[in-house]
Amino acid sequence: MPTPENLFDRSRLGFVRVASIAPALRVADVDYNVEQIIDALAQAAAQDVQVAIFPELCITAYSCADLFYQGHLLHAALDGLRRIVQATATECVSCVVGLPLLVAGRLYNCAALCAGGRICGVVPKTYLPTYGEFYERRWFTPASAALPPLVEIDQQAVPFGIDLLFSAVGMADCVIGIEICEDLWAVEPPSGRLALAGATLLVNPSAGNELLGKAEYRRDLVRQQSARCLAAYVYAGAGPGESSTDTVYAGHGLIAENGSLLVETERFRFETQMAVADLDLQRMNHERVRNTTFSQATPPGALRDAPFVLPRSEAPQPLLRRPLARTPFVPTDPARRAEHCREIFSIQAVGLARRLRHVGAQRVIIGVSGGLDSTLALLVIVRAFDMLALARDGIVAITMPGFGTTARTRGNAEQLALDLGATLRTIPISESVRLHFRDIGHDEQVHDVTYENAQARERTQILMDVANQVGGLVVGTGDLSEAALGWMTFNGDHMSMYHVNAGVPKTLVRYLVAWCADEVFTGVTANVLHDIVATPITPELLPLGEGEQLEQKTEDAIGPYELHDFFLFQIVRYQFAPAKVFFLARQAFAGIYADEVILRWLGVFYRRFFAQQFKRSAMPDGPKVGSVALSPRGDWRMPSDAVSALWTAEVERLRAN
Repeated sequence: MPTPENLFDRSRLGFVRVASIAPALRVADVDYNVEQIIDALAQAAAQDVQVAIFPELCITAYSCADLFYQGHLLHAALDGLRRIVQATATECVSCVVGLPLLVAGRLYNCAALCAGGRICGVVPKTYLPTYGEFYERRWFTPASAALPPLVEIDQQAVPFGIDLLFSAVGMADCVIGIEICEDLWAVEPPSGRLALAGATLLVNPSAGNELLGKAEYRRDLVRQQSARCLAAYVYAGAGPGESSTDTVYAGHGLIAENGSLLVETERFRFETQMAVADLDLQRMNHERVRNTTFSQATPPGALRDAPFVLPRSEAPQPLLRRPLARTPFVPTDPARRAEHCREIFSIQAVGLARRLRHVGAQRVIIGVSGGLDSTLALLVIVRAFDMLALARDGIVAITMPGFGTTARTRGNAEQLALDLGATLRTIPISESVRLHFRDIGHDEQVHDVTYENAQARERTQILMDVANQVGGLVVGTGDLSEAALGWMTFNGDHMSMYHVNAGVPKTLVRYLVAWCADEVFTGVTANVLHDIVATPITPELLPLGEGEQLEQKTEDAIGPYELHDFFLFQIVRYQFAPAKVFFLARQAFAGIYADEVILRWLGVFYRRFFAQQFKRSAMPDGPKVGSVALSPRGDWRMPSDAVSALWTAEVERLRAN
């Protein structure tokens, strides 16, 4: 359990800071190259980097060609390695560096992992390109299973081979696997085997040259391999100093994690280039646990463990060096966000259209309030009807004004329905609810949960009964965030015959409606949609104040949806513990919410999420649109009587600290 001293220690939360470095170098100038590498290590240490990856054969340079036959160069490379090893102790940073190594009369293209003033292991290259501009088999021997298990360097027996896994002492999430350049381009890269054996951080010292289109291909290759292996992948490419004769190098460094490119270096720069990122290796292990395909893959034979000391973070509360979105469900890039909205809108519409075709329904009933959720649902229905070539007047849009309905929301709901060509019905509920209050003996002046839920259930009753009248299907409007928090009336707005917004979180609903206003609809409809986007979120269940002043705003009661959606993503998608969720949230919302505010609403989220599972267990069908879903028939299976004490207790400890 985190304590005040280690609460924000990156390593304890599964983060490792890495760097992909393309140092300035000269071909065959070992002294110069080593100086540049050691200087880069100092720069990396100043940025709190824990593992630095350098390019293939960086001590000598990759382009030495027949100079690799020179024993003088090979001895200089070993001497350079010694100096780099010493630097890992003084600079408190571990590294992977490349060098040629002579073993039993054979020369190998190797990568050595150095940490804490020692060589922890050496990995030789498996696949040697000998085609096009590459001639590696002329100088080097490919690695094989018949390698000696140890090599002697400076009277030290060093683990040697392609069967090495480097495990960080004291951090179970950090296990490094090394492959070299061409190994990644092979049909079956060694990194796949290393990942199945437990490597969460795959590194690749490389010397790939530049050709037209190759950089983009390289990016895709690194991203895809990190995704296939459910791992982080660090690629360190040789810089322009390698360029000689007919080949040009660019110093392309890439850091990816589970299919996402986190950062890359600027190419074609002669000075040392460095890309730094924090990798979430705990997340990688979570992904592997939940991915049954990974667990079913045949594990490789026994690999050898080569432990190393991972330098600890010196900064007590370091900021993360990785993309961290406040709205994980909503892309920040406008173009990508629009593409995101287009895809989700299509998924929702096709899901509903398929259900309508299956049941043979040509009429749909929806309650429209002028709020975001019902607006999005109505727009989806319109798209589904257009797909099926059904007349839009088969959409029965019912507005049901009650005690808290404003002229603004009612007007928007009615105008939108009419402009879209739906059949509009207005059925006030105030009198029927008052009669119900008299029947059950409830004082109308007591504005409690009974007062609010009676209105929600009355509305659902109307929708269901009208559906029977016209032979239609009731489409629900509740969203994913409401399902997570249980912010819906059981057997009220919780219930429908199909729930088109079930997979869409509240923060994304607003953007979807805005996208529809900008790209799908025009004129009056677009204007109404923009006004709905600007309307405060409220269930409109409490009487209005003077001048139609709203007395009820949802986020005042349950907290900001942007916080809850952030919590939902981290907790359900990645299964993170409260301390890590808080660690991420306090950085994502720095300057927006104080720590106490974040912890207050985090506690609310956990309590409501556990207490309201019974509602999710009875959810109607609805399309899954993203990686987070709470349907009991899809991604989320949770006992309704699970206790939240373990999680809420940690939140309270965080508040106390």
